[in-house]
Order: sequence, then structure tokens, then C-alpha cells
Amino acid sequence: MSLIPLTSRGNATYQILRGLAEDRRARRQAGATLIDGEHLLEAALAAGITPRRLVFSERALVGGAAAWLTRLPEVEAVALADSLFAGLSPVESPTGVLAEIAIPRVVNEAARFVVLLEDIQDPGNLGALLRTAAAAGVEQAYLSTACADAWSPKCLRGGQGAHFRLAIRERADLPVVARQFPVLAAVLGARQSLFDLDLRGATGFAFGNEGAGLSEALRACTRPFTIPMSGQVESLNVAAAAAICLFERVRQRA
Repeated sequence: MSLIPLTSRGNATYQILRGLAEDRRARRQAGATLIDGEHLLEAALAAGITPRRLVFSERALVGGAAAWLTRLPEVEAVALADSLFAGLSPVESPTGVLAEIAIPRVVNEAARFVVLLEDIQDPGNLGALLRTAAAAGVEQAYLSTACADAWSPKCLRGGQGAHFRLAIRERADLPVVARQFPVLAAVLGARQSLFDLDLRGATGFAFGNEGAGLSEALRACTRPFTIPMSGQVESLNVAAAAAICLFERVRQRA
């Protein structure tokens, strides 16, 4: 397929791409998102996801990104002036390669290692949490309605390909999930230590909002534990707590 040049911000295709880059509602309505960079494009392809559209900056095409036109000849490709491309990229120094993909809609009913993420607000934090979860072997991630958009370009960059190795269900009713699966939650003052738990079987962990933690409704459906710490510090940020908890299960099953 030939390369289509886009030279105007008013172009209909450019407006679609801009919506996918900036607007959660547009992504939801289209069932699509933008992934930024060749690393994420490779990760998507490895997961069996073929892009709907490739988007290049003029500078990237001069620098060698045009090889993708040969590699994926059946995929529509557009070329943008560098200034137009910068309006779509989530980073200050764009890679010059974007891809529009369909958002995977996967639920792993057989999952035995899950995370419940409640009201995580920062998309970078959410991406990092999903990356940690994928690295630890989590199979299913349930996200509350008030979580940041898992498929925003910024969250996808934070995940570094983790999105394609997890089943992700957004807008989940987390208390309902927690009643159907054994779910643990770190709670200050809990009697049992994380390191005294048997995590070798089916396991779920719930992690809450960066400031407020878990809601009472979700906490009531989970089994509490504590992460032992020195008296100098009362709590950890959610990403650090998640890494400790998830990899404790990895350690126990090793």
C-alpha cells in the first residue's frame, strides 16, 4: 500500500488520530488506540495484533522507519510533517512511529493470579503497575471505573508492552470480583504479615488509589495483611507495594 501524505490539521484522518491520542471517549467509541514507538509496535505484533494504520513523521521516514512499509505492506500508512506528528505523540521527543490498533478485549476466566486496581489516577503509574504485574506472571488485571485509561498512549508507554501479555478488563465491579476470587490487600495494622501468607495457589491482590488507598467496600471483601517495615516509614507508594507483593508470590512458587 502506498504512503499517504497528510499536510493539514483539519484533515479527517488527522482528527481521528488526534482523538485517539487525547480523548478517552474517542478511544472507547472507536475501540482503538495509538501505540508510540517501534518497541510497542513489535510487542503488539508478537501478541498477534496487526495495526489498522501506521503513522510516520517525515524525519523518521528519512531515518529508516520506511522499512515498516515493506514489512507490513497491507497496512494503511500515512506520513506527517514533524510538527503535525508532534501533536499526536505523548512524549516531548517523538520516536516518529505510531500505530493505530484495535483495543484487545480479553478476559481470562481461568486466571489463577490476578490484580484488582482501584482508582489509580496517574496513567504512568497504571502503566508501571501493569508492567510489574506482567513481569510477575499475573494473568488478569481488573480495573475500576475510576482508574486512568489503560489504553491511553501514556499508560501504554509506561507498560512497555505489558498490555499485550495481560488480560485487562476495565470498568470492573471490584467488590464483585473479590467475592468470587481469593483477594488480599495490604492494610496498615493488619495482624498477618505478607511473608506469612501461602501464595502458591490461586491469588489476587488489590491495590488502591495513590492517596486514598482502597475503598471500604473493596477492603471488606479482601483478606488483610501488612508489609513489615521499620518504624521510620508508615507506608509505601502503590507501585512499590505491588512489586513486593507480586514478587513474593513468584518467590514462593520458585
